[in-house]
Amino acid sequence: MSIKTILTCLTDTQTAEAVLRASALLARQHNAHVIGLHTIEALVVYPGIAMHVPDSVFAAYGQSQKEQSAELKTLFETHLHTEDFASEWRLVKSQSETASERIVESAQCADLVVMPAVDSDAQNNGHARLLEAVIRDAGRPVLVVPKDFKADTLGQDILIGWNGTREAVRAAHDARALLSAGDSVHIVRVNEHHQDVSRDVTSSDLAAAFARHGIKTTLVKRFWERPGVAAALNKEAFEREADMIAVGAFGHSRTYDLVIGAATRELLRSADFPVLFSR
Repeated sequence: MSIKTILTCLTDTQTAEAVLRASALLARQHNAHVIGLHTIEALVVYPGIAMHVPDSVFAAYGQSQKEQSAELKTLFETHLHTEDFASEWRLVKSQSETASERIVESAQCADLVVMPAVDSDAQNNGHARLLEAVIRDAGRPVLVVPKDFKADTLGQDILIGWNGTREAVRAAHDARALLSAGDSVHIVRVNEHHQDVSRDVTSSDLAAAFARHGIKTTLVKRFWERPGVAAALNKEAFEREADMIAVGAFGHSRTYDLVIGAATRELLRSADFPVLFSR
């Protein structure tokens, strides 16, 4: 698989610069077509709310959405108009559908989806829910980019969080599509202390498979310690000067995720690097 269509989701002006920078870096490497997508949700008033919403509220909301869309389109065109790769702008309005449903719909024919990370200073977790929905339902790898991303390389030195699950397999091979001969990959197996690491053969097999593509491969085994897997992967990526982390997402049932929590959410909240989530 090669990366030829990148769906770049622009949600606000504060994160647009980082998302566009990441998309442009990957598009240059792979001569990919970049689709800039902004989705507008309708203002929904639920029937159970005992209040009247004046027309002026709807008008003000619509005007603010129109202004933000225009700003994002200008940023998109300003960043990409001098590039050699092809790009196009799409504005999608959702009425009864949610923004995540329209993004998932647009992602179905993309090789990669690029979205901004959760802002740790945000007053609500609406964007976190949006990210989770797209990662779960799009069926495509989703690259989540921190708002302060300013690196000059991306997808050339990838750290893969590996545990042999189906989701991790998808992440490893989605990451492989971003790498070329001469690039580097670090396969990090994070185990719990009670696990018998001597019986792990998949990590070595995966490393050999990457090496056959001419990719410089390092195999690392670490034990899980608090504060968790996300911190371990962030630390390892920093020490190895990786430019991206790739992991499988939501490897458990929705009930498990709701009751116990997930390493995916931990990374969504606290990743210091762009993270490729696959499911």
